[in-house]
Parts: sequence; structure tokens; C-alpha cells
Amino acid sequence: MDQSVAIQETLANGATIYVYTHRRMAITAEDVWLEKVIPIREGFAVEEVIPDSDLHVIGSDVTVQISSEDDRLTVQLPFGSHTRTFLQELSRCSPGTSSAMCSVLEAQEAWLAACVCRLGRQRLGSTPGFRGISRDGTGATLGWLQGPEAAPEQLQGSSEATPEHLQEVVGSEGIKQNGKKLAVNQNWSHDSTDKGAPRQSKVKSDVKAEMVRSSGVMVSNMASILSEPQFGLRDTIVKSQLVQREDSYTYIQNFRFFIGTYNVNGQSPKESLQPWLRCDTEPPDIYCVGFQELDLSKEAFFFNDTPKEEEWFKAVTDSLHPDAKYAKVKLVRLVGIMLLLYVKADLALNISEVEVETVGTGIMGRMGNKGGVAIRFKFHNTSVCIVNSHLAAHTEEYERRNQDFKDICSRMQFCQSDPNLPPLTISKHDVILWLGDLNYRLEELDVAKVKQLVEEKAFSELCRYDQLKRQMNAKAVFEGFTEGEISFQPTYKYDAGCDDWDTSEKCRVPAWCDRILWKGQNIAQLSYRSHMALKISDHKPVSSVFDIGVKVVNEELYRKVFEEIVRSLDKMENANIPSVTLSQREFHFEDVKYMQLQIEKFTIRNGQVPCQFEFISKPDEETYCKEWLIANPSKGFLLPDSEITIELELFVNKSTATRLNSGEEKLEDILVLHLDRGKDYFLSVTGNYLPSCFGSPIHTLCYMREPIQDMSAESIQNLTLMPLETSDAATQAERPLEIPKELWMMVDHLYRNASQQEDLFQQPGLRSEFEQIRDCLDKGMHDTLLGSNHSVAEALLLFLESLPEPVICYSFYNSCLEYANNYLLSSQIISKLPECHKNVFDYLMAFLRELLKNSGKNHLDVNILASIFGGLLLRPPPGHPTPDIAEKRKAQQFIHQFLLREDTLPDKMG
Repeated sequence: MDQSVAIQETLANGATIYVYTHRRMAITAEDVWLEKVIPIREGFAVEEVIPDSDLHVIGSDVTVQISSEDDRLTVQLPFGSHTRTFLQELSRCSPGTSSAMCSVLEAQEAWLAACVCRLGRQRLGSTPGFRGISRDGTGATLGWLQGPEAAPEQLQGSSEATPEHLQEVVGSEGIKQNGKKLAVNQNWSHDSTDKGAPRQSKVKSDVKAEMVRSSGVMVSNMASILSEPQFGLRDTIVKSQLVQREDSYTYIQNFRFFIGTYNVNGQSPKESLQPWLRCDTEPPDIYCVGFQELDLSKEAFFFNDTPKEEEWFKAVTDSLHPDAKYAKVKLVRLVGIMLLLYVKADLALNISEVEVETVGTGIMGRMGNKGGVAIRFKFHNTSVCIVNSHLAAHTEEYERRNQDFKDICSRMQFCQSDPNLPPLTISKHDVILWLGDLNYRLEELDVAKVKQLVEEKAFSELCRYDQLKRQMNAKAVFEGFTEGEISFQPTYKYDAGCDDWDTSEKCRVPAWCDRILWKGQNIAQLSYRSHMALKISDHKPVSSVFDIGVKVVNEELYRKVFEEIVRSLDKMENANIPSVTLSQREFHFEDVKYMQLQIEKFTIRNGQVPCQFEFISKPDEETYCKEWLIANPSKGFLLPDSEITIELELFVNKSTATRLNSGEEKLEDILVLHLDRGKDYFLSVTGNYLPSCFGSPIHTLCYMREPIQDMSAESIQNLTLMPLETSDAATQAERPLEIPKELWMMVDHLYRNASQQEDLFQQPGLRSEFEQIRDCLDKGMHDTLLGSNHSVAEALLLFLESLPEPVICYSFYNSCLEYANNYLLSSQIISKLPECHKNVFDYLMAFLRELLKNSGKNHLDVNILASIFGGLLLRPPPGHPTPDIAEKRKAQQFIHQFLLREDTLPDKMG
């Protein structure tokens, strides 16, 4: 059985590193065991190591050796903000960071500052072999400054790990993204006196020698050093002007990118990928390889864990072009969506600022069966973002696909190395390459006509009916992107194992589901093709090769520009106080609704002095704004006579709706805009919230016979604040409904219209339709719910998620987990629920059992429904640690046992 290793720490009673071993699918306590405890005391050290077989290049992953008097452990850390924080904490609490260590740090800081001051005369990277630790007031950041001929020396430091600092790990040894713990190389060295501890014996992949390392500063990106916060406003100005004048000290050099996408339909790699990845004579400089539907199992869907990640990673690595040596830069995966990035080993020094992110767009906007993963990086001085996405299925769901694309673009945000800078979005990159199973279909043509046109190779004619082309022409999606001419037959849907079109009962219309698009300057597409030789899936892989012009720094011109900027700054009067003009200071949001974003904009216009601005928190408040509000960007820098547009985004969700419904909180806030070395500006934000059944307690809704928006604010407040314990003791005159009428409306609609709906509760709905459904429920328009079955199903799940007290009350959570395998005791717990909660639980269970009677049509089974509803009906109380896999399994099992009973759907509207 596969295993991995995790690191976590505690600061209680001194810092200690705990090493755990756990099975890949850890379910019970027996699947996890403590293997080693390494106290952080005298003799403890952490140093970066370069195994003899490893290629020392700059990029993403760092190998460190943790050692104490008795033990030694080699682990692999992913490049990114989490690792930087991890290493900062190590230096802070290790006994190695003593007075002697601090003196070393201070000396190195002084050296670094001197280097920055003379950057105009000598590039920092021209001092070979320097590696140091810089402090920014919050801890130490481990890194190195390295020139073209440098041979960096190892630096020994001390370290301490925390799980939250290590949220992403990928590597050539099958290491995967865990979300909580740092998974360590399964071939880790363990020079310990404890010979009884279990060992890992899995053989590392051949690419282990090409793990790409991280660096704080790139030779080709010297301006990035100026983003470090300790260099202050002056250097922020220098950096901003360097960016503005970038064209004057860079030149364009072409590099070859291979982009590939393949929906593998849950299959393992049973055939070589060489016909796809090795089809050109000339080896590419960079490989970007994306997969969809890597694993279709329920374990992958619900727990984001799959052994197929390692299988496909090795298959790709073994199939790269033989005429070049490649370093793996990064791997990122979300359920079945995986993206791999490789670079020629001799170019890896030019890769920096590697970050990864994922966005799930499945049911409830979170599940990862659909969505996107991305890797962003800097190549020389050009920022690149690679996105791999799997959008919503089915021919009629093109609007949902458009929405998925927009959600990925808006929610995908990458941390920057400078914490003072706002996150980067996809659009903020010089080059964007977007690949994946975009799932757009051919419409208005039947199967026979499509096959005829394919046979005639009339691809330009077919493209007239392609949904993606039509949506792009209407500027509804991928605005500003380009796709090359399609000269290959549709890549979906085939019978697995051959090149025959789909012969199943559904007989899908062929379509170009698998696509590659791009956006940016200096991009030339050299090829765009499918690869019919691969036959294991119902899709065919697609590839495209690009020549991309990358900005490379001219050292001499860079020094000249830098000196000019510094000289101009020397003439500036530092005594000047920055001042700005705001286009608006009062903002009112009218008729705010649940989960419906509203945006107000204003402009900050700067005067004659460069300034940094930031929204700051008011006294006794932890954040600069209320939870329902955000300013974007919340901080920034302005050159003289420049301006920036700020968006105030107001969004009410489950965490804020209840207090707004009850009137305990109003849409009122004061924002404080602070100028560094300048004055503060105050902005007033107000709004009126339209109360909603979403976010209202069950017992409150049971007492509301009228639509919530027809009731007075006082009545809503009284019912919302009524204690749950007293709701069962109401008089006969106040007899409530047995279940909320809004819940009944949604369930009744699904029962009558969607019992045989394919992929119910697994296929997302449309946001616009959710808004219509919400309005129907809140305004009492109960005759019919507008929207598709999928939208009503998603609205039901969002309704259950928004309940401030879940259907199974928080106080019963631990008991439910304890008796998850005992139906008799579990039934007794349900019987103790408040009457309205018990009625809702019984009603939902009866409804779900009815759905299971049509499983042949809707493709639902007990495990799927138990997993989806287990996390909604049985939620951990506030303050409870985030449930692990074992806890989620118990919640699933608790619901599972009630779905096996044979009760009929009751009419619960009293």
C-alpha cells in the first residue's frame, strides 16, 4: 500500500518536529503512526543539500536536511510562499539563531544593503557564490543571490515546521498536494539509531536528478530584489520605474513551448505517450502537459487523493524528447485535473517566482471534478501563466462553461514574493496559455451530418457550428484569446481502444472538446494537432507548439537605466508630503441580495509625490473592513500624477447572512485609506440588505408563513433571535410549519421533475438561475421555480449549507460520529433533535431514498449522496478543527445508514 510522510510541529514545551507515516487513504487511527520525534535544541540544524545525483538549478523545489544529535532526515520543500514562511519560522525559533547567528545575519544584511545601494554600478548577481539570510522584521528568509558562474555554497540554518506553512507539495517522486501536511519524498534518507522504524522502498523516478530549485533573485530579473519590504519606499519607486522602462533594457528572444492536453477518462497509462509528446524533430524548451479525468473514482472526487498522479507523471517523464535533458519545475493537481511543467535543464536558471493555484467550479462552486489548475512563473523577464481547465459537460450547458471560465479567472490568485503586493490574477501575465477539456460542442447538426463533414475534412465548415467559436465571437468567453486554425478531426467521443466514433446508446455527436488557446504578445503558433495513435481514452490528446518571444535583460542597458532612475530620485525633495484626490468618499449599495456581488468604483489620483497607500484597520478591529466587504486592491503604489481605480466589492454569504437577516448587523462601515508619510482619508459605506431564507434558521422559517421579504424587520428579528430550545414549546396558536416552505418547494420541484435527471447534485447550475430561484423563494413566487434541475439542486445544497444551525445540531456532532456504524443509536440521536430539525432530516432522507430508486437513470448511488449530504447535514461546530478524511468518512457513514431504509416520501407541509 502506498505511503507518504508528513511533518508538523508544536511550540508547546519547546519546538519539536514530529514525523508521521500514514497510508495514502488514511481512514482510521491505525492508518497513521508516529515514526520519529526530533526536538529542536542544541545540535539541531537544517541545511540545504544537493544530492550527488541532483542537478543544481533554480526553479521550484528545495531539498533540506534536518539533523539533530541522533537523527537525520532529508525532505523536499516546494518553492512558494508557504516554504518561505516555514524557513522564516525555523530561523526564528531554532537554538541555532542565537546571538552568534544574529551577528552573522546582521553582517549579511549590511552587505546586502550595500549591494542594493550600488546596484547602478554592479549587478548583485555578479558576486558569485553569495548566499545569505535577510530579515524583514517578521523572520528570516532563506535564499541566495547568484551570478551566472556562481557555485553556491551550502548554508546551514535552523528550522521548524508547521502544517499550515506547507500546504502544497509536488515532486517527481509522486509527492502530492495534501492541503494540510507536507508530504515528504518517499525515498527519504533516515540515518537513525532506531532500526525498528518502517522504511520506504519505492524507487524514485528517473527525473529525480532534475528537481528545480528556488532562488530569491534571478540574474535576468534583478529588479525583483527591490520588492523586498526592508528597502522601503525609495526602492519601490525604483522598481516601478524599472518596470515602466523595461523595453529600454530588454530584448526579445524566442523559445519553443510544447503545450499538450489529454482527457484520459480515468484510465492508467497503458501505452507510450511518445506519439504525443515526442512527435517533433526539435526538442522544445518548455513542456506544459495537462490532463483531465485522471481518476474518476469517488475517493478522488471526495478526498482529492489518487495513485494515478504518480503513474501519469512517470509516463510523461519517460516520454519527453530524448535529445534534451529536462528539469521538472512543478506539478499541480485538483482531483482529476493535473498540470505538469518541465524546462530544459540548461534553461532552468532563468525560471523564477513559481506559484500554483487551483479553483474548483463543480457543484456549489467548490467541488473539484470541474475547475482549473494553474502554474505561473517568470521566464527571464516575461511572466507566464499556464491554465489547465475542465469545464462543465453536456451540449446545452455552454452558459455554464462560460461561467466556469469567468469563475476561474476571478478566483485564481497567486501570492507574490512581496507580501505588500496584492495577489496576481491570470490576466496580469505577459503570456497566458490555456489548455484543457473545455467541453464546448457542435450544435445544430446531427451525428450523421457531423460525421459526413469530418469524412470530407470540411473542418472550416464544421467550425461554424462550434460553440466555443460562437461564444468567442460574441465576446461571452475567452475575450482577447486566440485559437489557431483547426485542421484535425474532432477529439471526442471515441470508443476506447480504437478510432471508432461512440457506438454507445447515447451516440454522442463528435466535438472538439479539447482545445489550446493563448493570449499575449510575440506568440507564434507552429502547430495545432490531435494524436490519433493514442487510443486508451474516449478523447484524443491535442498538442500545440509555439515560438514565444521572451524578454531577456541586457546587462549594460539595465545598469544605465538603473543609474538614471537613481539620479532622478536623488533630486527629489524627501520632505514633500504625499497627497491624493479621491473621486468619491460615500458609497451606498442598494438592495443587496444573498450571494449576489455588487461593485462600486472610485479613483485615487496622486499628486506630485510618489506614495504608497493602504486600507488600514480601525482601533480595536482586526481587519480594515467588515466581512462582507473588500477593497480591490487594498494596497498599492502610485507614481506622481498617476491614478488607480479601486473596486469596493460587497458580497453576503453564509457567514454574514444570519446577522444581516436578524438586523443584528447593518451594511455600514468606515474605511480608512492611509498614505505612507501622509494623512488618512475616510470613506463611508452603507447599504440595505434584502432578507433571505438563505442564512435563516430552520425554526425561524417554520414560523414564517409569509415570504420573508413580506415580513417586517421587527418580526424577522424576533423570529431569528428566538432560541431554538423554546421553539418546540410554542402555543397551538403559534403552531409552526413542519418544515420550511422554501425547503419543501425545492424538494418538491426536484421530486416531480428531476428524479431521473442524470448527474443530479453533481452537475452545477447557473448562477443567474440560482438568483432567480432565491428571489422566487424570498418573494413567495412559489407557483414554479425558474431554472434547470441542476440549478434547483444546487440551490438546495446552498440552502442547507447556509443554515446557521445545521439540520443535525452542533451539539450532537460528536455523538453522531461515535455511533456512525450503529443505526439504532443513530436513530435515537435523531429522535432527540428539535422537532423542526427532525422533520427536515426525515423529509430529506425520504427524498434521497426516492432518488436512489431511479439510480439507473440519474447515476446516483448511496455513497455519492451520503458524501454530499453528510458534509451539509452533519457539520462540525464552530472552533472544531477542520475534519480529516477519517472524520468525513464517519459523517458519510452516519447518513449512509439512513439511506438504506425503505420509507416513503412524506408530505411535510403542515
